[in-house]
Amino acid sequence: MARTIEVPDQITVGALADILEVPVTTLIGELFKGGVMVTVNEKIDFDTASILVGELGFDVELKAAAKTDNSAKKVAYKLSDKAVSRPPVVAVMGHVDHGKTSILDAIRASDTAAHEAGGITQHISAYQISHNGRLVTFLDTPGHEAFAALREHGAMLTDVVILVVAADDGIKPQTLEAIRFARKAGVKIVVAINKIDKEGANPALVKQQLAENDLLIEEWGGDTVAIEVSAKQKTGIDKLIDMVLLVADVEDLKADIDVPAQGLVIEAHMETGRGAIATALVQQGVLKKNLFIVSGSTYAKVKVLESTDGKAINEAGPSSPVQIVGFKQLPEFGDAFKVVKDEKTAKEIASKAKIKSATSLDMTSTELTRIMNRRSEVTELYIIVKADVQGSLTSLVDSIKTFDSDELNVNIIGSGVGSVTENDVRMAQTSGAIIYGFQVGISSSVRALAQREKIEVRLYRVIYELLDDIKEELTKLLSPEVIETELGRLVVKGVFKISKTEVICGGEVTKGKLQAPALARVKRDGEIIAKEVVVEALKQGPQETKEVQEGEMCGLSFKTESRVEVHEGDHIELFTREIKQRTL
Repeated sequence: MARTIEVPDQITVGALADILEVPVTTLIGELFKGGVMVTVNEKIDFDTASILVGELGFDVELKAAAKTDNSAKKVAYKLSDKAVSRPPVVAVMGHVDHGKTSILDAIRASDTAAHEAGGITQHISAYQISHNGRLVTFLDTPGHEAFAALREHGAMLTDVVILVVAADDGIKPQTLEAIRFARKAGVKIVVAINKIDKEGANPALVKQQLAENDLLIEEWGGDTVAIEVSAKQKTGIDKLIDMVLLVADVEDLKADIDVPAQGLVIEAHMETGRGAIATALVQQGVLKKNLFIVSGSTYAKVKVLESTDGKAINEAGPSSPVQIVGFKQLPEFGDAFKVVKDEKTAKEIASKAKIKSATSLDMTSTELTRIMNRRSEVTELYIIVKADVQGSLTSLVDSIKTFDSDELNVNIIGSGVGSVTENDVRMAQTSGAIIYGFQVGISSSVRALAQREKIEVRLYRVIYELLDDIKEELTKLLSPEVIETELGRLVVKGVFKISKTEVICGGEVTKGKLQAPALARVKRDGEIIAKEVVVEALKQGPQETKEVQEGEMCGLSFKTESRVEVHEGDHIELFTREIKQRTL
């Protein structure tokens, strides 16, 4: 009888893989075969999950769970008749290296891209600019495939997506992913065809590719705005912002300001001397210093309120990106926040959320234990992961999950935001784990402890280098592939010597060709009487030879660990064996 599993109306591919107890790559591969390209943290609907289970032949029946609120979904606030116009929130998305950050640099005349590790954005960054007297909030989202969670989160926060496509490269997988995220979030898309100054640029081809993906540009009779720009030459940038504002005006964006402030946490990190700091986007109301806010299972009194460029401010209205200092603990990436009347209320709400989270965590741990017991035959790599901000940690964990297979498993025994600590080293010492740090540091005393205990601490500033390291470690754990190549066969016509360790015989090569040295097995009437012996020499007449062809006669001697009684009519099959290291 098929077991019934309850799943929500929307579920990530990774979560479904855990529930079904299969590698996430199995699901991603099956969806890909059906023409659906997804990442581990991308959500699929209940119907798609049911079809997937059926296609894979699992003895499982999915049942739709009761719908619950999901803070990751785009929030549609109910507006009063007093709502006022607000600045648009614009996410800049697209394939890695297509120039997203460079376009934003041109917009705010900075030089962020040159300072990004590896030349790619690794966090969501947010800031406001003033264009012809109007404010616009921009979000820069990472382009590397590992950051799909951040990109989807960025799309959910926004009103307009600037889709950056390089004129010399065209639409790529992460471009298509950005289009899906934007459509899922229900936001307008403005296309920036970048690098038009570069040799090999072909804007017409990009426009054709856009049309093939249901983004027909205005000049071809569609409703998608496409602007040709060069971030390097700073051409077309003003026109791009003008078109973004025009699209936003059509949407008539508004927010209430006479309500308790609320919004979403974009990032969170620890800072020495200041504690937990959240980067957040205010969506309704006006956030002010000294107010109490709740986010998930933690709360804060807003001790310090700053713009995202570090300037102190007293308040922030709708569509404003801010930094908040004062949280008791790190808020979670993607959690909503809201202002409450006092600290007592904040504590109560956070406490209830913590209890609910702990119950959920306990259930998850039980499920994980069951899965890990099932995978007892799987080779495991134990690691601890530390990252500078919550968003990066989420992306790292999601990306690492994709390495799991029926043969190998990455067991993340610990993770967190902030520097590598003594506790991390102690945990690694107990479990034999490798500590991986992304954009974090390690104190000299903790490093000395790690060296003393022979614990490997590997720090990276570029995410794909860290992931490549883990992949390399997993490759080392793969059992090698044994490749046997058949050479030829000899039928024994005469036996000249049999001892405990050696046999000398002669016969005819009836198949292939014989080579020495080589391995061999001896068969009689189809049964193996010697599984593996070492052929040391071949002779034709008095002369030793390295090779004997089919149809020729020769003598053969082989070494054996125990006496092998070879008879006339036996077959000796020669073969070579190669041990090849497999790769992921």
